[in-house]
Amino acid sequence: MNKPDLVRTYHGSCHCGAVRYEADIDLSAGTGKCNCSYCGKVREWGVIVKPQAFRLLSGQDDLTNYQFGTRCMDHWFCRRCGLHSFGQGYLEELGGAYYSVNVACLDDAPLDVLIDAPVRYFNGRDNDWMSVPAETRHL
Repeated sequence: MNKPDLVRTYHGSCHCGAVRYEADIDLSAGTGKCNCSYCGKVREWGVIVKPQAFRLLSGQDDLTNYQFGTRCMDHWFCRRCGLHSFGQGYLEELGGAYYSVNVACLDDAPLDVLIDAPVRYFNGRDNDWMSVPAETRHL
């Protein structure tokens, strides 16, 4: 039995609305939370999409970038309100170039779809990314 196409175009933004984007996402395919030093502090809840599925609609000049560690990801955030609504990077393990959309910044994702979205946990704190951390309740 084939899985129905659940890809939808969602719209996201930063808190002040200066940065706006849209992305084609299948939330039922899974989302992720990580316990690395960055994601753990901002309580990142992300979903990975390919570059062709992400479109920045406004706010290019309002974005500023933060990188750390291996510098394999650009953590973009609004210089006005400080909110991190998406990032982008390149990792072979993720199929090359990608965007990571902050699920909490999707303005039009229905609550029931968010509740039903599977969450996978990653142990970035111990650089054991494909393992589930011992504790996830705080993420």
